[in-house]
Amino acid sequence: MAGLSEEELVARSGVDAARVRRFVELKILDPGHDGFRPPDIQLARLYESLDQAGIAPEQISALVADGAWSNAWADLIFPNPHPFSDQTLAKLASERDLPRSLVERTYAAWQLPMPGWDDRVREDDAECLDLIAVIFNGVGRDEDASLPAARIFGDSLRRIAESQVRFFRDHVEDPLYSSGLPMKDAIQTAAEIGKAFLESANHGMLLLHARHMEHAIVGDVLQNLEITLERSGMARRRPKRPPAIAFLDLSGYTSLTEREGDEAAVRLAEQLGDMVRAAATRHGGRVVKLLGDGVMFHAADPADAVRLGLELVHDAPERGLPRARMGVHAGPVILRDGDYFGRTVNVAARVADYARPNEVLVTADAVDAGSAQGYELAEIGEVTLRGLSVPIDLFHARRA
Repeated sequence: MAGLSEEELVARSGVDAARVRRFVELKILDPGHDGFRPPDIQLARLYESLDQAGIAPEQISALVADGAWSNAWADLIFPNPHPFSDQTLAKLASERDLPRSLVERTYAAWQLPMPGWDDRVREDDAECLDLIAVIFNGVGRDEDASLPAARIFGDSLRRIAESQVRFFRDHVEDPLYSSGLPMKDAIQTAAEIGKAFLESANHGMLLLHARHMEHAIVGDVLQNLEITLERSGMARRRPKRPPAIAFLDLSGYTSLTEREGDEAAVRLAEQLGDMVRAAATRHGGRVVKLLGDGVMFHAADPADAVRLGLELVHDAPERGLPRARMGVHAGPVILRDGDYFGRTVNVAARVADYARPNEVLVTADAVDAGSAQGYELAEIGEVTLRGLSVPIDLFHARRA
């Protein structure tokens, strides 16, 4: 493939021609026989930013000459960086009929720096504006309704990216740089490992997102089917002994992990997993899946789920975990790929959301279907839960 000319590199990197020529003179950019390579776009941007921050290109040149620095990372990690387009942010927003306030608020929600309105933008900024337009028009051009998804995406993906880089630094880079290898060789090795890591991580995120999306969509479709059956007057067959679905949540998990970092989150998740698996085995329940700060359970006998919840709520603080809460509901469920779907699951999750720390709340359906032994029940009464159209009769479970 033909290389890039100086003019093309200038256009795609946003770095002026005089600066590019200076980088070539210092041998920190090398056009080669075929011209510049796509990774040189990223290198030109980086060395321009470093110069503005007080690290002169002459210093980088000296490091390269001494074999203490290598550009290998750019070749392997950024083979095709997004170039600058020839359009400004203002023009792109106008072409898509996007209010400037929406663009500003969306970039803030994504936790990304926003280009200036009159600045030429990168090609991926243009793609980002296409995404904003799809969501904005899809929700009836309601600016406030467009932002929640942007906040979730921005915060979640930023955390994932930062966690991946921290993992790579702790387990690959730092051991390499302290191994005694010449820095140039260590950088080259880290870049080669990093390329494989980045490709696998990107593919893994797509795979996992697709699985989670499939799960969420199936759950939504089945909920719609249950609603349709109810409106049509068609009752589904009710099992003679309906099983229980229960959700356990840790209170204050998010604020704790934000304060103490990702390592604390991993440690708590591991402690939670160890605790719930052992307790579920003792009480005849099954851990369906771990949810970061919570757990979903299935139990053939709702009473087993209640006893399990009482033990976990009691033991969580003693194991150094935040206080826990649990919601238990019984009813028909749909099993698919090892997971459970349907209204019973939705109700159990809503009950857990309603519970306060150290509480185990049980629906009337779970009380009727279970054989209460080893605990007492105090009736709370009918409660309207978020997301449910019909009030639910709840009981507060306590150890006998």
